[in-house]
Amino acid sequence: MSDTGGSKAVIAALAANVGIAITKFIAWFFSGSTSMLAEGVHSLADSGNQLLLLFGGRQSRKRADAEHPFGYGRERYVSAFVVSIVLFSVGGVFSIYEGVQKLREPHELTVWWLPLAVLLVAIVMEGLSLRTGIRESLPHKGSQSWVTFIRRAKAPELPVILLEDTAALLGLVFAALGVGLSLLTGNAMWDAVGSLAIGALLVAVALVLGVETKSLLVGEGASAKDAQAIEKAILAGGECANIIHMKTLYLGPDELLVAAKLGMKAQKRLADVAADTNAIEARIRAAVPAARTIYIEPDVYADPNATQPGTDAIVIKGLE
Repeated sequence: MSDTGGSKAVIAALAANVGIAITKFIAWFFSGSTSMLAEGVHSLADSGNQLLLLFGGRQSRKRADAEHPFGYGRERYVSAFVVSIVLFSVGGVFSIYEGVQKLREPHELTVWWLPLAVLLVAIVMEGLSLRTGIRESLPHKGSQSWVTFIRRAKAPELPVILLEDTAALLGLVFAALGVGLSLLTGNAMWDAVGSLAIGALLVAVALVLGVETKSLLVGEGASAKDAQAIEKAILAGGECANIIHMKTLYLGPDELLVAAKLGMKAQKRLADVAADTNAIEARIRAAVPAARTIYIEPDVYADPNATQPGTDAIVIKGLE
């Protein structure tokens, strides 16, 4: 996984969630808290999700072959999409199910101090994990808002970790409220409500992740900023008169495909066109390093408004 994938943040989240899941299940076993069970399953699902992200990163590094000539970069998108499914089904639906069961068959909590102690420790550990995710994201976030960063990021790992850790912290607050209110009121219903709130939260986060990763799987082009940088790089050397049309597509988080049809002067020799094309490709890669796969098609268009027949003027057409 490349630096853009935030492998450090993924590993930090994995280590935190494995430890937290174990302590939550121990607390649930001795206290009978449904909120603790829901939180334990949540942390277990998160741990599996981090393993999926690491696996997707490893698969994405496989060399291109005849069956996949553009490589396996999108394996990371597939892993992120599976994460959203796991978070929805294992985390969200299970927590809601347990909450409903607790409402139907309520029972008092035992060893009340244990779940509260575990929740406090878990909040600290999840907070540290989220801090790592934020630190890893800041260089890639730039001046964007966090919402924009999560929506526009091409590497799925950091947005997934940020959303998971944020949901984990909110879930811990819901669990603490559920356990605390159950102890204060003597009514186990609040513990069930805590589980239901955790489930609803996880379902909401899973839906957001699913929508965003689906867009990446279908295929997203370069951002407006990168597209402008590519256009500027193409025209900077004066080799071509205009960009007839240009298409971009992310083959993976770190690899952008650029295909452009360029209007060039009619009298140029083939060798000159080839040299110009190489120069244009070099400028594109310098401007946007992710643009690793570039296809340039030179073309010539006669200007219908030219006053002299046979001039080399070229029609400047908008992007199609």
